[in-house]
Amino acid sequence: MANVGGIDKTLRIVAGAGLVGATVAGLLPVWGYIGIVPLATGLIGWCPIYPLLGLNTCPTKK
Repeated sequence: MANVGGIDKTLRIVAGAGLVGATVAGLLPVWGYIGIVPLATGLIGWCPIYPLLGLNTCPTKK
């Protein structure tokens, strides 16, 4: 079930792609590959930490 929606999803994709892109371009050291995490959670629409924190930014009804 999706728990990431709208603006949250867009920000995750942009931030993740930016970190990975900057790392590939040599602007950031290897830790920039951490951007894979927000990129993946934004693309699939589900964040494993949100249920633990009781968060849900997806507007779908339960």
